[in-house]
Amino acid sequence: MISYLARRVAIVLVSLFGASVVVFAVLGILPGSPAQVILGTQATPQAVRQLSAQLGTNKPLWVQYLHWAHGLLLGQLGRSYVSQQPIGPQIARALTVTGPLVLFALVIGALVALPLGLGAALYNGKVSGTFLGALSQVGIAVPTFVGGILLIIVFAVALPVFPSSGFPGWSQPGQALRSLVLPAITLGLVEGAILSRYVRASVLDQLHSDYLRTARSKGLSRAQALWHHGMRNAMVPLVTVLGLELAALIVGAIIVENVFSLPGVGQLLLNAVDNRDLLVVQDIVILVAAVVLVINLLVDLSYHLLDPRVRDEGQR
Repeated sequence: MISYLARRVAIVLVSLFGASVVVFAVLGILPGSPAQVILGTQATPQAVRQLSAQLGTNKPLWVQYLHWAHGLLLGQLGRSYVSQQPIGPQIARALTVTGPLVLFALVIGALVALPLGLGAALYNGKVSGTFLGALSQVGIAVPTFVGGILLIIVFAVALPVFPSSGFPGWSQPGQALRSLVLPAITLGLVEGAILSRYVRASVLDQLHSDYLRTARSKGLSRAQALWHHGMRNAMVPLVTVLGLELAALIVGAIIVENVFSLPGVGQLLLNAVDNRDLLVVQDIVILVAAVVLVINLLVDLSYHLLDPRVRDEGQR
């Protein structure tokens, strides 16, 4: 187990290094200059050169990369080109919105996916199963931003139950939670619809297995046989998909936060892109990449708990 964990951690570190190089290279070769954006179109070339030297963006790309990577290793994310404020506290404040939003949406997605997928599998070939499958297709077909706008129209305009935008801060926990309800439902319903298709496929695969037929021959119903003998095996592929969907939720939060005007990581990222605040963009993108890689690592480790065959292979 220790050697397997060491190999997986090494893969994560190498992948994170590769991601940092790609992110920095792609942003570094984009046309335009942060100094030009800050000073405006009327700035003289001399003023642009002086500010570029002050920001350090006039140095070779490999020097800039080493300086940025060294700061990341020390936990120093640098200062914003535009506001000259430390980037770390800005991202930390944004995560207090994005983090609860993603977790809230994940819970909603699981509560939607499990009963919807299980019902569609257990009643496969029947009218009720077809109806549940159609519901999931509708959820997948609706774009996230469209779903958010529809929820605002219904539950913030027509029925003023929840706020349509803004975030009051966690000093008012009740209002803060209310402001996250519609965004979390927007994210959770779409991801739940996607996840339900995988739940259905995984459960159907177990229902058609030989060992479950044996369990049913002993007098168990389909639901009882699945619950007592099939759910653990069905969870193995679902854990993989759940990890991927969690990563998709983090990316989807960028869109949802801007629909609902939430001061999260997504809004911070788009504002940095608009202002060509490349250091903020780099820090956020590499942070998201690190979170996705850690999620994938945890998914791999969970296989050892869910599937003894994977554990045996890891010990060889």
